[in-house]
Amino acid sequence: MAMSVTSAAFTGMSGMRAAQLRLDTTAHNVANALTPGFQRQVVTQTARPDLGGVNAQVERQPETASASGAPFGHLAEDLVEQRMSLYSFAANLRTVETQNRMLGTLLDTQA
Repeated sequence: MAMSVTSAAFTGMSGMRAAQLRLDTTAHNVANALTPGFQRQVVTQTARPDLGGVNAQVERQPETASASGAPFGHLAEDLVEQRMSLYSFAANLRTVETQNRMLGTLLDTQA
């Protein structure tokens, strides 16, 4: 199936939104790790085969003991997720930038 210009843009934009949501969620988890009764949040992503891209939503993680039993037991996991979110955002931004350049070239040749 060929990807259209609009689906390339939609794919990139939805990926950027998902990456931002993952970054925000992990920052929220780190900031509230010592809050009594705090429940971690996780982001779930589902593919959008009709338009391309992803849907992302935040959910509360079921109450379980932290990874090492300490309040910051998930800190390493959160920091890795933050780094992955930054890389994902940058990759999706390149998709949008490439789509914009391709559209600009197409319009230049049609003018």
